[in-house]
Amino acid sequence: MIYCVEDDDDIRELMLYTLRTTGYEAQGFADGESFWEVVSQKPADLILLDIMLPGEDGIHLLARLRSDSRTMEIPVIMATAKGTEFDKVKGLDMGADDYLVKPFGMMEMISRIKAVLRRTRDKARPNLVTFGDLTLEPQRYSLYHQGERVLLTLKEFDLLSLLMLHPDRVFTRQELLDKVWGTQFFGETRTVDVHIGTLRTKLGACGDYIKTIRGVGYRMEEPHD
Repeated sequence: MIYCVEDDDDIRELMLYTLRTTGYEAQGFADGESFWEVVSQKPADLILLDIMLPGEDGIHLLARLRSDSRTMEIPVIMATAKGTEFDKVKGLDMGADDYLVKPFGMMEMISRIKAVLRRTRDKARPNLVTFGDLTLEPQRYSLYHQGERVLLTLKEFDLLSLLMLHPDRVFTRQELLDKVWGTQFFGETRTVDVHIGTLRTKLGACGDYIKTIRGVGYRMEEPHD
């Protein structure tokens, strides 16, 4: 099931018609309130979410989706009529999987949906990862330090997960930017450094697990006694 949240009736109906004739089940919503009533009870396989909506806009809805355990793993493609870098970057940084800039073609929409579904379905995550004094639960987006939960933002969690799942592998800053923020992200590699800094602070003594490889990037290394 694909949920389409779009306040323009004509665009929404065209999107739903295209989805259904392509073989997808689809349901449309004209505003965030009606959408949330349904998605919180019956999660979808993917959500097409317009940024400009009456009442609660798409950015706020995305934040609610990513903070709720029932919906946090549903892939989301944002749609924006603005086409500004701010909207794209903000949406991706908050956990959107892709974006479409209006006006977009229906075949482009279907292509993006297929790519996102393929990518998210292929992303097999283990149930539990232990690394030194850290325990990661990828399916629940949870991190614990000696049994105490450590609160992370979505990007901090994705960044730490990537490093923990590939111990001793050196990632360049650009690799981390591409894998965590996506290839469509146009920010600077400095973004990675800032997130690594906040991660180290939140991890306390375990922040030393994240090693800086000067001039290259970072790797996760468990200390040896």
